[in-house]
Amino acid sequence: MYKTVIIAIAVLFFHTGCGTEAKEAQKRLDKAKALYENHQFLDAKSVIDSIHVLFPREVAARREALALMRLVERGENERNMAYCDSMLPLRISELEKLKKGFIFEKDPVYDVSGKYIFPAMAVERNIGRSYIRCGVDEEGEMYIASVYYGSAPLNHTGLTFSTNDGTHASTPSIPYDGGINYRFKDMGNTTEVVTYKGNNCKEIANFLMIINEKERVKATYTGGKAFSLYLSDNDKKAIRATYELANTLSEITALRKEKNRSEKKIRIIDEKIN
Repeated sequence: MYKTVIIAIAVLFFHTGCGTEAKEAQKRLDKAKALYENHQFLDAKSVIDSIHVLFPREVAARREALALMRLVERGENERNMAYCDSMLPLRISELEKLKKGFIFEKDPVYDVSGKYIFPAMAVERNIGRSYIRCGVDEEGEMYIASVYYGSAPLNHTGLTFSTNDGTHASTPSIPYDGGINYRFKDMGNTTEVVTYKGNNCKEIANFLMIINEKERVKATYTGGKAFSLYLSDNDKKAIRATYELANTLSEITALRKEKNRSEKKIRIIDEKIN
């Protein structure tokens, strides 16, 4: 008799506990639905995750939570696409204005992506001289290159920009590889070209953007024999213009990629829902 009472009490508490858990899970589910309907997707996902963690035995609630999570994720991606669609025309309009000051080069045989170059930086205009050149590809990756031309090699691997007060910025060292750091001799003279792409030129490009445009900027080739030159006003203008173009191209590339990702995710979610 005593054992029977104990078992009955245990069963009662079990069912009471289960009923309480079911109610709590439903409350959270209702909250998540309200957040979803108000487009508060991040908060909705957090509440849905808590249902799986706190109520592992509430199978029906968890199943409904899973279905709701798919709708939340779809809503997130729809919003991302709407944002991309609203921003792309603005950035493309900005791009059309910026690229008017550049020439576009693309070798149909060798180049996967073309590049925009400030006219004064074109290779054919700078043969037989040391100078700093720059450009940006169609995806928005900027590059700055240190070009050396002289009778004796430097074997340089880096570049530093500095002003008279000692403020400076440097690239990482780019070891000789015959590609982004290459050298050749012609008629007794040496040409060296070291190219700093993307993050490798970010520090010196940022440096040029934040200093006064009238500041005199010294470009020092590092890692080899001592050599330096001063950037002309046209050099500084070209690098600044290229920097602005690179930022716009990068943003357009990122928006297009984000839109494609969202479209793909929506297709996958719709397949699961159906």
